[in-house]
Formats: sequence, C-alpha cells, structure tokens
Amino acid sequence: MRLPAPSRSRAVEADDRFIVELERFQGPLDLLLHLIRSQDIDIFDIPIAEITEQFVRLIEGVEERLSLEEAGEFLEMAATLVRIKAQMLLPRRDDLLEDEDPRSELVRRLLEYEFFREMAYTLADAEADRARHRNKGYIEPRRPPDVSELPLELSLDDFLAVAVSLPAPPVRTPHRAPVRPVTVDEKVDLWLRALKEKARVPFEWFMRRWRTRIHAVMSFLAALELAKRGSIRLRQERHFGTLWVYRGEGDEDS
Repeated sequence: MRLPAPSRSRAVEADDRFIVELERFQGPLDLLLHLIRSQDIDIFDIPIAEITEQFVRLIEGVEERLSLEEAGEFLEMAATLVRIKAQMLLPRRDDLLEDEDPRSELVRRLLEYEFFREMAYTLADAEADRARHRNKGYIEPRRPPDVSELPLELSLDDFLAVAVSLPAPPVRTPHRAPVRPVTVDEKVDLWLRALKEKARVPFEWFMRRWRTRIHAVMSFLAALELAKRGSIRLRQERHFGTLWVYRGEGDEDS
C-alpha cells in the first residue's frame, strides 16, 4: 500500500541523521525494514525498544490520512512491536531455550519481505533492459540440437516397423474438363449456312472462330465431303496460299 504524501510539517525526524517521509513506503514491513537497514542494525539482533519508539513516532496520525483497512496494517505492526517489546522486558524463566526469541517471527517476516522485494526489483530491471532491445512478446529462438552429437539408437526392426506404418501417398487423378464432341455433320451445316450469305468464304474463317485442331480437321473434312457432293468448289491459287470455298452448281438446294 502507498501512503499519501504528507506536508513538510508532517515529516517525522527519526533522529539527527535522517528524515523519513511515509510516501516512500508501501506498507509497515517496508517502513520497518528501512529503519533497520538505514541505521545498520543487525536484523538478527534488533533493538526492539528503539525501533518500536521510532516506528510509533513515524505513524502518528496515519489513521487520519488512510482508509481504515490501510491504517489498520500500520497499527497492527505497531501493536506487534509493543507486544514484542513487552516480552523482551519481562523476566524470563531459566528453563526457556535461547532460540525462543520473541523477535524471531518478526525477523522471519522481514527477511521474507526483503527477499521478494529485491526479486521484484531484479525482474523489473530485467524487463526494462529487455524492452530496450526486444519488442514485447519476443521469444528467444531455440538453438536446434546438433544431430551429429546424438547417438544412433535404431535397430533394423524398428526402422522396418516405421517404414511399414507410413501411409501410402495419395493417388492423384488429373482433372480433365469434358470436351464437347465435334462432328463432320455440324461443320457441313456451318459451311452451307455461310455460303448462303456469301459467294465465297476463306477456310481461315473457321480457324479464327475456334482456333483448335479438332475444329480445323472437322471443318476440312466437311469441306471435302461437300466438294465430293458438288455442293462447293475449293480453289487455291498457290501452294500454302489461302484456300477459298465457293458455292457449287450442284448443291443440295438445286
């Protein structure tokens, strides 16, 4: 918990060496640990009377500036220190062991708090250093193991068992689009319809329309069939020149 900043007149002087402001601390353990470390006190031999007096003086009026729950933590620590101080002042029986020190539980809590506080500072520094070099969420790449250093522990039976368990590759069936069949009769009808509109038609006219080998072959066969019937006449002025198709005198209409 963080205490609100007190006014300068509320700053409490622990002794002639330093001035403590409560806004620096985040709980009673933090304040108590500061009192011990700043005065070079052995944490295993705390002068409980002196520390209790300093702690009580520092938290005077804290309940006026904090909520009931927050102020209760400081008041509870003050009560614990007063109880330990009273136990230290009371005469002790001779049969009590030396390790039965009333301060032992407080020392344990202080050491545990100091450990986790230092760990939090270390993690915060590491996070800040990482943020200066890496983006958020960056993960260091793992170095792959050196295969040459790994011993080969595989027998022939194991290898065959793995080979047999591998699935067979899928059979790839090539996809072929369906092709519409082209017949000579269709091309015959096209030739006759074309020659009804024009007196002659170049053979390339059919080639430009479809541009496929099957249509060219069927168109040529249809032209030969019509020429055989006498329905058309074929003429070519020179080798590899344009093949012209003319109307025949003995076409089907006559």
